[in-house]
Amino acid sequence: MTTSRSTLILAQLFISGSMSFLMTGIFAAVPLWFASGWVATWMQHWLVAWPVAFLLSLIVGPLCFKASFMVLRGADRLR
Repeated sequence: MTTSRSTLILAQLFISGSMSFLMTGIFAAVPLWFASGWVATWMQHWLVAWPVAFLLSLIVGPLCFKASFMVLRGADRLR
């Protein structure tokens, strides 16, 4: 089964969005201890983090797929 380019890009959009949402939430909540206004801080950070995460995922994603292929190919040779 091959994955279309549009599916990969959409998946990267979902992955980067959810990961940046969760990470910025954690990093906003921990130092602020859920103080008043922490949600606004979280959303401000997330709006900056998501586009950056998406662009980086487009660069890093293919490299990770290649690295995974190489590792699994090497593991198959050891069997």
